[in-house]
Amino acid sequence: MHGETTHIVWDWNGTLLHDIDAVIEATNLAFAEVGMEPVTLERYRELYCVPVPRFYEKLTGRIPTDEEFAVLNECFHRHYFDRVDTVTLTLGAAELLAARQAAGGTQSLCSLAPHDHLVPLVRRHGIEGRFTRVDGLATPLSGHGKAAHMARHLASLTDVDPRRTVVIGDAVDDALAARHVGARAVLYTGGSHSRASLAEAGVPVVDTLAEAVAEAERMAR
Repeated sequence: MHGETTHIVWDWNGTLLHDIDAVIEATNLAFAEVGMEPVTLERYRELYCVPVPRFYEKLTGRIPTDEEFAVLNECFHRHYFDRVDTVTLTLGAAELLAARQAAGGTQSLCSLAPHDHLVPLVRRHGIEGRFTRVDGLATPLSGHGKAAHMARHLASLTDVDPRRTVVIGDAVDDALAARHVGARAVLYTGGSHSRASLAEAGVPVVDTLAEAVAEAERMAR
């Protein structure tokens, strides 16, 4: 890869995949199963954080036990996977990925989604060939953040300079993961966080993926 070009590491859920409505539905169905109150989209975006048990603490006033978290996690994923086939890519995402690839830009995908679930989904949306690498989690989501996963992802890419790498995601955790590896980040408001909570990360916050790409190119120059 040429030293002057920007490498973009994309997040999947809430960024390239517009799944926030399915996430809210699955969350509330899981909550109903364990007797928790439903949450609105606004409240979810205001409170959501990683590690996920902290999010449950913000909602209920206490951190769930390991057993409670395991039950919630299982319920959420069951309902979410029931719905994910109806979820579409974020508006303009496929075109942006294609245009960037055609212009010689490199990009990869690093997600906390289970790898065995992620790859067929990316393939089904017809965008697998746009990425130099696609990495989901090999082990089921433990509720931890993305930093260590991002470090492994970048280490496995050839000729990618973290200083010319920009992570595009929808969560403060994406910015923390970028910082962990010496990369930069741009955060997108269409996913799991409110604009106000994203602003706390101290990185650019944008409302469209096109703005995110433009900002990423500008930053890495």
